[in-house]
Amino acid sequence: MEEIRTEGDRIIGRMEKIMKKVIYDPREQKKIGMLTPSSNTTLEPICSNMVAGNETIVTMHYGRFSVTKISLEEDALAQFDMKPMLQAARLLADADVDVIAWNGTSGGWLGFDIDRQLCARIEEETGIPATTSMLAQIQAFQEDGVKRVHLITPYLSKINELIIEEYRKCGIEVVSSVCLNQFVNRSFALVPQEKIKTMFEQVCQEPADGVSVVCTNFPAMWSAAEMEETYHTKVYDTINTVVWAAMKMIGISPGIVKGWGKLFDDCR
Repeated sequence: MEEIRTEGDRIIGRMEKIMKKVIYDPREQKKIGMLTPSSNTTLEPICSNMVAGNETIVTMHYGRFSVTKISLEEDALAQFDMKPMLQAARLLADADVDVIAWNGTSGGWLGFDIDRQLCARIEEETGIPATTSMLAQIQAFQEDGVKRVHLITPYLSKINELIIEEYRKCGIEVVSSVCLNQFVNRSFALVPQEKIKTMFEQVCQEPADGVSVVCTNFPAMWSAAEMEETYHTKVYDTINTVVWAAMKMIGISPGIVKGWGKLFDDCR
């Protein structure tokens, strides 16, 4: 039965068993803790902007660990060892956050099961429910009935191929894909919006259920709403999906987020 459960089902099942706070005050806003790659300069301003004006309801909090490049080389893969990730999660737990999200996409090439194991370890060590960008994206696909997507990343082509294979295991077909063949994480944040818009144009030539953007240091969300309108599509970025999923996990409607695209608009 496990293989037919959705990501949402798995999350609900885990949350029933955990969630302990050091200090509980019912007047306090909900807090989302984000595990953040150390060289990422994109996700924090975007996530904080998404909840701006709703600080009495929910706030974002960030904990970093070292990530500087994305490739399949041994040193690059070693960055995602669970030990530093768990250490960063424990520090976020000191703030009594209500959920911890790995705002990163390593599960796309290491395997979604690695992300599920990470969530289980975080929950075991902190008593706080956890998710990841890739698991949140799959959850959004499942809830929206998405079966065919276009894929945009700044990554190496080999990374794209592994992401496509992980999608295939979940019943998601990639219709067309494009990447920039970059591997320095800092460089992803510097891709100009005009280049990002060109990448949308490249993939949105055939019908699909949506556009997947994978990389939380790739600033596509700044143009996501415009691209949705231009190409009559829905953008499932690994930043907006993890915020969406984290909010659902703590009982807040993602519909309070305004101006950041259909994923949130469709919740109102």
